[in-house]
Amino acid sequence: MAIDAQDFRRFFGSFPTAVSVVTTLDERGEPRGFTCSAVSEVSMEPPLLLICVGKGAHTLPALHSHGAFVVHVLAADGEELARTFASRSREKFAGRDWRPSTAAGGAPVLREGVLGHAECTVTRAVDAGDHWIFLGRVDAAELHRERALLYHRGAFGFWEPAPAYTHAAR
Repeated sequence: MAIDAQDFRRFFGSFPTAVSVVTTLDERGEPRGFTCSAVSEVSMEPPLLLICVGKGAHTLPALHSHGAFVVHVLAADGEELARTFASRSREKFAGRDWRPSTAAGGAPVLREGVLGHAECTVTRAVDAGDHWIFLGRVDAAELHRERALLYHRGAFGFWEPAPAYTHAAR
């Protein structure tokens, strides 16, 4: 039995997911970005991750042409950032504190509302239904904060990590 788009969305919306913003540069060197919940680790050796980008996304042509991107996992206080980058606005970077990446061809590294970021080089792009899947080799990464922003059933929240667990030697 086939599942319709609404049931498919409701099914995956039932799983809490981290919220990320992906940034890159367009062919004129202008910053572009979007909110992305489809980010996943692929391989430890070499370090690879994937992002999924809708075919209607304004950032898609820039990802294809620039060949590098930065994934920012948002911190618990990053909801405004998530909402701004989920919009169709062309002014997403206006007033934002960011620096050019060193390992992702100058793609923007955001400095606010971010748990951590990974600077990636595209190794492959795969046409997949109404999305493109980009495999990125992680060339640099930093972790800045502790609490991640989550999205679940249409609402933002955060997860409070447990105190560090130390395994006692036996």
